[in-house]
Amino acid sequence: MKELFELFIVFAKIGGFTFGGGYAMLPILQREVVENKKWVTSEELMDYYAIGQCTPGIIAINTATFIGYKRKGVIGGIVATAGCVAPSLVIIMIIAAFINSFTHITWVQHALAGIRVCVCILVLNAVLKLAKKSLIDAATYIIFAAIVVLSLFTDVAAFVWIVCAGVAGIVIKTLIERAKAQKA
Repeated sequence: MKELFELFIVFAKIGGFTFGGGYAMLPILQREVVENKKWVTSEELMDYYAIGQCTPGIIAINTATFIGYKRKGVIGGIVATAGCVAPSLVIIMIIAAFINSFTHITWVQHALAGIRVCVCILVLNAVLKLAKKSLIDAATYIIFAAIVVLSLFTDVAAFVWIVCAGVAGIVIKTLIERAKAQKA
């Protein structure tokens, strides 16, 4: 029961103090569940991000569900998800009650513009941390470069690129292993 409560509190903290959507949660998830709690490794978290992007729903909530499930099974997944969603639900209900009263105020518009910039930096920081662990050899650099170029110049859904990258990883790594085996 203590670990379920801890799952709820950690994910409620993440959900309550992250602004800017699911991607903005990524650096906080990294710090909390990998570095502080050591519930998952960086590699596992990257896998959860990838799977979370391919599945319906918000990436951070999907990731919370995966981590909760890993820790305590189905009930852990439910508790972690509830923790992640609860603060946002309360905050959104409060904002919805008063939003029309404040959107026209100039300083509110300026504050939101500043927050959006900060969220971009947080996402970039998460990307750079993930890149350090993900770009490990020529094959991963090739996949990275291809997906960057394709995603910049086409309007294809992210899950398609994730599937393509997975297939490319299988094909490239298999070809490399076969070439090494033939040399031996």
